[in-house]
Amino acid sequence: MSEERALVVGGGGVAGIAWATGVLAGLADAGVHVTDADLLLGTSAGSVVTAQLASGTPLPELLRAQVDPEFQREELQPPEGALAALFEFAAKLDAEVDDPVERLRRMGELALAADTITEAERRPVIAGRLPSHEWPRRPLSVVAVNARTGETRLLDRASGVGLVDAVAASCALPGVWPAATVDGTPYIDGGVRSFTNLDLAAGHARTLVVAPMPDPVLEADAAAIVERGGRVEVITPDEAALTAFGDDPLSPASRTPAGHAGFAQGRTAAPTVAALWTGA
Repeated sequence: MSEERALVVGGGGVAGIAWATGVLAGLADAGVHVTDADLLLGTSAGSVVTAQLASGTPLPELLRAQVDPEFQREELQPPEGALAALFEFAAKLDAEVDDPVERLRRMGELALAADTITEAERRPVIAGRLPSHEWPRRPLSVVAVNARTGETRLLDRASGVGLVDAVAASCALPGVWPAATVDGTPYIDGGVRSFTNLDLAAGHARTLVVAPMPDPVLEADAAAIVERGGRVEVITPDEAALTAFGDDPLSPASRTPAGHAGFAQGRTAAPTVAALWTGA
């Protein structure tokens, strides 16, 4: 177990981006700075948040871009009912298919068969979210899944994949947005494997998980790290944040309330997170 610290940010739509940004900004406002983590690991919405953090853009500026309509970038409204249909499909797969890789491959089939907007229409939205389109020098990894094989891939500076393409792949929610092409291969949202993919950050002494959505395997992943001697703290949306998310975390209208709720929650969580981050 190394003495290094990891910051893991999970998926949760545009509401999740806003909320997680708010949490991190709230922590910083309370004097707890976790953006100096030795590893940033992002999945889906978390890939956006971690890439934004790694760009060096100040957190107040990142939060303003989420909560202030004057500074918000354009987001596309997802197809009505697409997210509910995806969750229903995922639940059916969980009940019928035991092999986790096969489940992911079936998710890929769904994505490749879906009638969505084109990659060319989706990519500018992803690019607009990122203050920098270059990989940072610091360790940043984002999670995506091969739509044809179901294999999980960590994309980082050494992968040879552009940052915008990597984040687009990690955010390619099956049936909602188009699969993203990486090296000629279609990839889908890393959140279909796990909303946080915490197990991929194992080996760090202290890990903070900011998880906008409930992750069925998060508790077990955290317990496995603790069993090996690591420490894990998890921040999930409180009641105020869940109300702010509303019925559709993919709706652009959720950003302002979710960001404000996250900021308040980050300030509240600061003492606990400070103890983790300093090793107290």
